[in-house]
Amino acid sequence: MRACVDVGGTKVAVSLSAADGAPLLGRRSEPTAKTGSNDAVGLQILRLVDEVCAEQGIDPATIDCIGVSSAGPFELHDGMVELAAPNICGGIAGPARGLPNDWMTAVIEAPLRRRFARVRVENDAIAALEAERRWGALQGLDHCAYVTWSTGVGIGLCVDGHVLHGKNGNAGHAGHSFVSDDDPQALCGCGNHGDVEGLVAGNAVARRFGQPAADLFAAAARGDAEAIATTDALCRVMGRMLYNLVVTLDLQRISLGGSVFWHNRDFLLPRLQAEIDGRLAALTRGSLLVAAGLGDRVGDYAALALVD
Repeated sequence: MRACVDVGGTKVAVSLSAADGAPLLGRRSEPTAKTGSNDAVGLQILRLVDEVCAEQGIDPATIDCIGVSSAGPFELHDGMVELAAPNICGGIAGPARGLPNDWMTAVIEAPLRRRFARVRVENDAIAALEAERRWGALQGLDHCAYVTWSTGVGIGLCVDGHVLHGKNGNAGHAGHSFVSDDDPQALCGCGNHGDVEGLVAGNAVARRFGQPAADLFAAAARGDAEAIATTDALCRVMGRMLYNLVVTLDLQRISLGGSVFWHNRDFLLPRLQAEIDGRLAALTRGSLLVAAGLGDRVGDYAALALVD
């Protein structure tokens, strides 16, 4: 048996999978641990694995392999991944960011290696890219990306058939590329003011505009003029980041997921595609944005892709 774990800035979800390719079994999800010692997330994963096993009548000792698809960035300490995730670790940007801890990193791999024979931890967007290439909307493509627009903004990249990882597994963090430096409310958890995530991520929308992203997009979909103007500005930021990915890496297709995008995909997809179409046609012609083929379960299958 294998455990499949999805770690985000908002929640941690755990499912199980049998090695014979059977569907995912069970699912436990709860808010990501952000208080106590900085190994709290790793210990939370171990507890959730035990709880799913109990629900499914499975002996926890039969779980010998675990795949963790996690928000990044990562730091490596003694060869093991720790999370330097802006939406989890409050010490990075300091008290102004409002997180209830002073962690610079969250220890995640070390507690898992003490229990499981095989452990693989990958950036969640890279893991989702692998899942989308295997089972979803990116099958058969060698030049593609997966982008999540959720609590944060993450990207997984594939060029010439090779998934890009980088020196610490952090390739694709275009969500932390700078866009603007004139919005005092656009403080990202990484400490930057005015990067893509600080401007358009789900938690950034709530801070900047005083209402949840879901409410803002719902108002825009109803035709509220002020909400439409605001969401169009958000789409310009996100759309230009997507355009930059297409022209920098010569991509065929980008699959999009994450809670902000997924729950507003009919409204957002044509607006984002418009930021690519017609610009430098030699590089953008035929480049397509699509909704994630694995839908709102892409995070679960991302973790499965790491151990399957």
